[in-house]
Amino acid sequence: MTDGKRDIIRLLLEEYDIQTAGDIQDALKDLLGGTIKEMMEVEMDKHLGYEKSERSDSDDSRNGYKKKRINSRYGSMEIDVPQDRKSTFAPQVVRKRQKDISDIDQKIISMYAKGMTTRQISETIEDIYGFEASEGFISDVTDKLLPQIEDWQNRPLDAVYPILYIDAIHYSVRDSGVIRRLAAYVILGINTEGRKEVLSISVGENESSKYWLSVLNELKNRGVKDILIICADGLSGIKEAIAAAFPKTEYQRCIVHQVRNTLKYVPEKDRKAFAADLKTIYHAPDEKKALEALERAAEKWTPKYPNSMKRWKDNWDAISPIFKFSADVRKVIYTTNAIESLNSTYRKLNRQRSVFPSDTALLKALYLATFEATKKWTMPLRGWAQVYGELGIMYEGRLPE
Repeated sequence: MTDGKRDIIRLLLEEYDIQTAGDIQDALKDLLGGTIKEMMEVEMDKHLGYEKSERSDSDDSRNGYKKKRINSRYGSMEIDVPQDRKSTFAPQVVRKRQKDISDIDQKIISMYAKGMTTRQISETIEDIYGFEASEGFISDVTDKLLPQIEDWQNRPLDAVYPILYIDAIHYSVRDSGVIRRLAAYVILGINTEGRKEVLSISVGENESSKYWLSVLNELKNRGVKDILIICADGLSGIKEAIAAAFPKTEYQRCIVHQVRNTLKYVPEKDRKAFAADLKTIYHAPDEKKALEALERAAEKWTPKYPNSMKRWKDNWDAISPIFKFSADVRKVIYTTNAIESLNSTYRKLNRQRSVFPSDTALLKALYLATFEATKKWTMPLRGWAQVYGELGIMYEGRLPE
């Protein structure tokens, strides 16, 4: 600590009867208000062209002070803002119409990103800073994100994505007083460098081939020319839309969802054994061995659970592409760790908010949650060079060299 700082602290203790940490806070608040006023006085001197004690022939002059209440990191306070007769003074230290100097906007957005409701944020700000931030004010702050979201949704994309994942998570949203379940559709890409990238988030549309075609065409309009593999669950109309928008793209049913959907109605006592038999299918070395494993599983479990294996047979054309790849490529495709880790972030929103007040509020929360999650995405997928090399051979001429 410098001698100057020690002198400041000594004077602070002499000036204020400081006994507690709260007293320090009050002292700092008082000093902040005084400091702001002095800074504004200097700004007024520059604005008028002469100091307070000087005479001047200027047609403008000081005209007292105006009270203004502002919010700071030390709480709410009242400051005196110098005025001039022509009302042309525009202070910069605290600008006109500025009510907050504590970077509260960023704090609100950070809390919103963590899934807190506007009411929870309002209560937290009042508890910490001692001033009231209405739910409407907080909503107005987060609405500032909407142009950013629009820009992000329309940003240019890469020309080629080796793998795309499409998934849906459902949320409860209030619409005209009625609570509805809406789906948030997330498109996650693995780019040619092996890095994860969220390409798009959309809320509330009904699944259909027409809808998915519009989504895929939007990706094309943003610069995407080719996708090697699209991995998704059985979203209505997705297969037909892929065939129309990207005819050379392979549609791969998500193995994780396929297994979950199979085991959903299997009692706990049989689930472990059933899951082990399913694993022999998607871990098979080739498609022929996979079909043999499928038949064995069907013979074993169909008598007990008649419809359990029907989806595997009905969707085999979308399950089977995976068997032409090595274990390294399969691991990237069917484990879907990439999208599962992202989805865990999105599911926290469901735990923290039972109902979103609107689809716009949901979109803002998803957008912020996405940016929180993607801060950690600094490295390519493990073993990507080998995976990329194999994909380059399998899809000759379609990946950049």
